[in-house]
Amino acid sequence: MKAHNYREVKGQAYTRKKYIRGSPSSKIVKFTMGDTSGSYKYQARLLAEKEVQIRHNALEAARIATNRVLAENLGNSYLLRILPYPHVVLRENKMIFGAHADRLQDGMRNAFGKAVGLAARVKSGQPVIMINVNKDGLEAAAQALKRGGAKLPTPCRVVIEKLED
Repeated sequence: MKAHNYREVKGQAYTRKKYIRGSPSSKIVKFTMGDTSGSYKYQARLLAEKEVQIRHNALEAARIATNRVLAENLGNSYLLRILPYPHVVLRENKMIFGAHADRLQDGMRNAFGKAVGLAARVKSGQPVIMINVNKDGLEAAAQALKRGGAKLPTPCRVVIEKLED
């Protein structure tokens, strides 16, 4: 099943893991990276431009791509945060195609589906990734967010703001 089937936000969020047998775990390893105790002057954010569901493996891919650029250019003088948490459980009614498949499946009978992954629901204009850096790291942060945004299923834009002291 392709990931774009789950991109659209449809219906009510299915989040009650208490009732789901075999609920998948999130693939996101860390939500906060870099130097958390440092003080930074600027904040760069990656904003989603459409309302969309982002799968947990897409968020993890964006985190890895963003962090790689930051670690190469800035060492450890940054703070990277992944903001949305994947709560929504995605389901799939698996269908088998080919010879003698009719004996193995029931079509739309009991079609509720099995849990196959997690997703975070993101509204338009909501920040997905946030990076705090100093003035010398602004260019690297913007490039890192652009790389991370390429891994996400929605068009994104980078916004840079000066933090107040």
